[in-house]
Amino acid sequence: MPKFTKRELDVLSWTSQGKTAWEVSVILGMSEKTVNFHLGNAMRKLGVTSKHQAVLKCVAAGLL
Repeated sequence: MPKFTKRELDVLSWTSQGKTAWEVSVILGMSEKTVNFHLGNAMRKLGVTSKHQAVLKCVAAGLL
């Protein structure tokens, strides 16, 4: 399993709870673009093409 930054894990955690990028941006106090940047980095590290796949892989690995 790749190493994730705290922000990548924060974004994945809120995404796993069904929050949109905009909602996560409000919760974490960052821009929606920054949320998508962190989500994209996590997806690239996991080798997946969707945020849903990323969340499922992290849940299966016990990270979320």
